[in-house]
Amino acid sequence: MTTPVPTPLWQALSREVALACAASGEILWADERAVRLLEAKPGHSLRALAAQGTEDKVERLITLARDERVEGWEVVLCVADKPCTFAFRGAPHDGGVALVGSLVPEDYAASLSQVSETLSELAALHRETERQQRELKRRADELLRLNRELEESNRGVRTLHAELDEKTESLVRAAEIKSRVVANVSHEFRTPLHSILGLARLLLNPANGTLSGEQHKQVQFIRGSAEALFELVSDLLDLSKLESGKSTLRPTRFNARDFQGALRGMMRPLIPADSPVDLRFTEPLDELLLETDEAKVSQVLRNLVSNALKFTEKGHVTVSVRAGPDDTVCFQVSDSGIGIAPEHHQHIFEEFAQVDSPLQKKVRGTGLGLSLSRRIAEFLGGDLSVRSTPGQGSTFTFTLPRVHPEVAEFAGITERSQHLDPTLAPVLVLEDDRQTLFLYEKYLSRSGFQVLPVRTVDDARRTLQRVRPAAVVLDVMLEGETSWSFLSELKTNEATRDIPILVVTLMDREQKARALGADEFWLKPVAEEQLLRKLTAMARASPVRKLLIIDDDDVHRYLFRQMLNNSPYVLEEAATGPVGIRMAREGSPDLIFLDFVLPDMTAFDVLDELKADPRTRDIPIILHTAHQLKEEERQRLAKETSTILAKHTLSREVAIARIRDALNKSIGSGGEVRRG
Repeated sequence: MTTPVPTPLWQALSREVALACAASGEILWADERAVRLLEAKPGHSLRALAAQGTEDKVERLITLARDERVEGWEVVLCVADKPCTFAFRGAPHDGGVALVGSLVPEDYAASLSQVSETLSELAALHRETERQQRELKRRADELLRLNRELEESNRGVRTLHAELDEKTESLVRAAEIKSRVVANVSHEFRTPLHSILGLARLLLNPANGTLSGEQHKQVQFIRGSAEALFELVSDLLDLSKLESGKSTLRPTRFNARDFQGALRGMMRPLIPADSPVDLRFTEPLDELLLETDEAKVSQVLRNLVSNALKFTEKGHVTVSVRAGPDDTVCFQVSDSGIGIAPEHHQHIFEEFAQVDSPLQKKVRGTGLGLSLSRRIAEFLGGDLSVRSTPGQGSTFTFTLPRVHPEVAEFAGITERSQHLDPTLAPVLVLEDDRQTLFLYEKYLSRSGFQVLPVRTVDDARRTLQRVRPAAVVLDVMLEGETSWSFLSELKTNEATRDIPILVVTLMDREQKARALGADEFWLKPVAEEQLLRKLTAMARASPVRKLLIIDDDDVHRYLFRQMLNNSPYVLEEAATGPVGIRMAREGSPDLIFLDFVLPDMTAFDVLDELKADPRTRDIPIILHTAHQLKEEERQRLAKETSTILAKHTLSREVAIARIRDALNKSIGSGGEVRRG
């Protein structure tokens, strides 16, 4: 049992005092604690108890409490001659004042002091914050000013860019106009030049009559001028084609030794029998087989040899060929002629550029030969350079890849197309332009398709015998042939008429293309996004089309496997229901062929297992059976499968058509064919 605390102890621990004062401040009554702590006695003045300097605050307390209730009025009174803070509450009482005061402990006073110091610090921080805000505002104003200046500068830059764009467009239009004019004028010049040269040859032929010596000389001048003009026109036309990107690459395979022999046969007649210049051809040490445009290689070397013969008065011109680094071939044409000063080494490759020299005035030239030769060298993926010293002759080096890059890349695409990737949907592309084929291969290979490139209709037919594509991209205007009949053939053949065909060509013949069955028609060029979106919509093909057949009949599984041979589907097989369910869960096939009768479980059991598992619930299922179904069985199966096929009517065409229908239905219903 707890012993109660004695009352005197409560009083000793209490910090409150109670007083009753008259309106004048005279103490009328004081409780025991007031008497003990303050020595307050009736008849004394409360003012006398105040610490020195705080008397007015005590009088103020009496005055206020006489008229109204006062709370938390702090005054300093002397306790044992030591000033202590009391917090008083007061109220009017019988014409006087009733007061109750609480002694404020020293730690509270210290807290008040700390609070005061903290408030002082906060005030200092506030002043610093205001200063920083003023600084931030100043900087914001400065940034705003700089931003306005930048906007003005940006507007100026945009204006300059717009002007540059206009200048660029103007230059492009001018270049196109120049190319068209040069090409048209060159073609127009060729016809009369042919006539002039033909008539000159007729006049110079003794069989057509004898000319006087002066007449013969004049006709020779006419013929020489016409030949020079014809050479200039031909060079201009070739340059125009190269600049416009319309020059065609016609690669062939040829041997360097045989090529030099043919070049020797062409160039020998240009040298008179009594000429002091000897034209030499150095046989290559190794067997060099090239695969590039032989005609253009010959054109470059003819220009180089012709130039060397013009600027070599005596001595020799030597043509050699050797294997270069990184599977390149280096042709060199060296002469013992007048040579070229180092400062002119680059100048001679400019159009219409010629180096002034006494010999230059004696020989005719257009100034286009070297410029055209370098352009052709670059077109063939190579380079043309010169090494020369005045008085010591010149050596021109024509370096080109042994196999043209386009030929090598096309060979790579063709090689890849021979090995079907089951994870990619094959797209047959009939296109004779290699660069367009490269673009198609680049666009499609990274988007779930495999390009099967062909450049002729015969190649396309052979490819269709090997594989059935998901779609066909077709150019109807091919080199040396058209593919209109091939388009008609595809759409009238029952085996291929459902293959989507996209015609992409340069000629606006949409009406004819659609009349022959084309599913879409576009004019070149085609943007990547546009092509991919259309092909995906047309082919409806997922990158992975993996099928699973669950059937205990070994013969039927074999027949089914043969039906899908060379198709864009990968087939996995299961001989029992449990194995098939496990393979479906682990492999996530895109479609399941399910036999109705299995030795260990019924088709309904397999369907229940597959539909109960989230991993296999959405896989489309084709039921195939030789069993005669009851009506209630057929109705239930129709709800849970994509279609029902009879085994005895199953063929390759029917199987592929039903597979495509089921996959399309799965995609069209919002599903997504799974990727392995």
